[in-house]
Amino acid sequence: MIVKMKKYTFLVYHKQYLEFLERIKEIGVLHIIEKPEGIAENDALREKMQIASRIKAALKSLEFNRPKDAVLTPADKNRDGLAVLEEVEDVLSRKEHLQQKVTQTEKERDRMEVWGDFDHARINELRKSGYVLNFFATPLRKFDQEWEVLYNAFEVDRVGSTVYFVTVTRPGEKIEIDADHITLSEKTARELDVDIVNLRSQLEKANEEIKSRAISDYNTLKEAEVDVLTAVAFDKVVLNTHSEADDRVKLIEGWCPEGSEEELNNYLESTDVYYETALPTETDKVPIKLKNNKFTKMFEFIGELYDLPNYHERDLTPYFAPFYVIFFGFCLGDAGYGLLFLLLGLFARMKMKNPVFKSVMSLVAVLGGVTVLVGLLCGTVFGISLIDSPVPWLQKFQAYMLDSDKLFYNALILGVVQILFGMILKWTGEIKRTGFASSLPTLGWLLILMGCGGTLALSTFDIVSAEFAKWGYIVFGSLGGLCVFLLNNLKRNPLINVGSGLWDTYNMVTGLLGDVLSYIRLFALGLSGGVMGFVFNDLGLSMGESIGIPVVSQLVTVFILLFGHGINIFIAALGSFVHPMRLTFVEFYKNAGFEGGGKKYRPFAKYEEETKVL
Repeated sequence: MIVKMKKYTFLVYHKQYLEFLERIKEIGVLHIIEKPEGIAENDALREKMQIASRIKAALKSLEFNRPKDAVLTPADKNRDGLAVLEEVEDVLSRKEHLQQKVTQTEKERDRMEVWGDFDHARINELRKSGYVLNFFATPLRKFDQEWEVLYNAFEVDRVGSTVYFVTVTRPGEKIEIDADHITLSEKTARELDVDIVNLRSQLEKANEEIKSRAISDYNTLKEAEVDVLTAVAFDKVVLNTHSEADDRVKLIEGWCPEGSEEELNNYLESTDVYYETALPTETDKVPIKLKNNKFTKMFEFIGELYDLPNYHERDLTPYFAPFYVIFFGFCLGDAGYGLLFLLLGLFARMKMKNPVFKSVMSLVAVLGGVTVLVGLLCGTVFGISLIDSPVPWLQKFQAYMLDSDKLFYNALILGVVQILFGMILKWTGEIKRTGFASSLPTLGWLLILMGCGGTLALSTFDIVSAEFAKWGYIVFGSLGGLCVFLLNNLKRNPLINVGSGLWDTYNMVTGLLGDVLSYIRLFALGLSGGVMGFVFNDLGLSMGESIGIPVVSQLVTVFILLFGHGINIFIAALGSFVHPMRLTFVEFYKNAGFEGGGKKYRPFAKYEEETKVL
């Protein structure tokens, strides 16, 4: 359900404005309306957003380096958050620099290792004595023995197919060699090893300091982030303010949920701030706040993955939730798998502290519970068929549900039911928003589909006579056709209405056919999951028997069963989550007339980190 909103407009004297905003922020119920043209460039706001980005990056690094089960030090109100940020950034930068230095030094050591242990001073002495040493590397196939005579080439080392050698020549002598000239490092490999040890020691100290700061400074830095983001929100509100009367009066607008305005009204009555309230109009872009019961609330995050409804339509969460649960159980379909989800959801819910994640784990438990029920009725537990149930009616029901033809038709029936339910919601929504006359085309299709379809079902099972069925088709078809072809727009020429009705008929027939066939995925997923479970059971048992070695046979069987069912659970669960969601967002939302485009209600208040799922 969408919470009703009330629009507030304020005129505030410029000297009182900042104090007014601080009080509004403390109350924390007003969603500020942004300027249509957006916020102009502002250096102060940009700087604060950059600081917020730096703090976020620092917090992420501290979280990554924090020891498990560490007890964090409470935030220190006496410390400057920005100073703490600079200290943390400094040690993080030092660590990164040391890591790069270690990598570079290790590469240099590897490059110098082939030249062995030598003294640069001796090389300089040789140069002073009239001998120049040059260092080269070349593939073995390119190495020319004449170089030993022409340039006094001496092989130093050979690594794989590469030859490393040195030439001894006189100063100014030109060396024409098809080889790569090597410039030696100022240090030998042994000296570089010493440097690497020292650098790693410094890096270890930096890591220890970061771990320490991840405990001592994290909450202080988190508090600084809250302050900066609150200041960012405050600046955005100021920049969204209209200035009137030569900048002496500030005009600002916002939305407040009905039922939450008491404290705001009490404050406004105690001040001389001029304000007005109004109900939303059809053209207003009203923020969306959802209010649902415990069961439906679990599905809100699924709806938000697609879009929020706009303020002038209904929230479809309570209407797709029961279908989603049934579809999930239908797709997963194994009581054993469902039991695992049920236990996982209940256990994780007890461990979770965040209310959002608690709600998600509650949903996992509910989906698991429904899957257990569906699995028992359909007759499979970890791929084991329960078709031989001792209960006669249950045995017949399981035989019916395990019949692939019946499963196919059941999936289509579920699809027809959800689509028609969506059309009913669309019809009632049109009546509420624009009146009964504008809802006649949708009513016409409901009469044709439900009336004629219901008549067909009754006559098929011989509940009504053929004569009654004939008149049922005539009545429902005529009334429905009248609404679709002639009354689809009472203010328009009847001939235009007929043409519009024909086009609507084409779209409806082709669209409905595609929509109903989309529900075959329920049949396919439910069937494939059960077949895969049976295959892994058969494979595990047959492989174990074929080995014939005690203990080893059992271990092989257990491994195949765990591995196979693990893969099957992952794939089946993923499909069971995604495909019902797809049916909801495409087929159901379309036939229910969902428009979307709503913007989430975000009150101007002290910043609180929003927990996002997925």
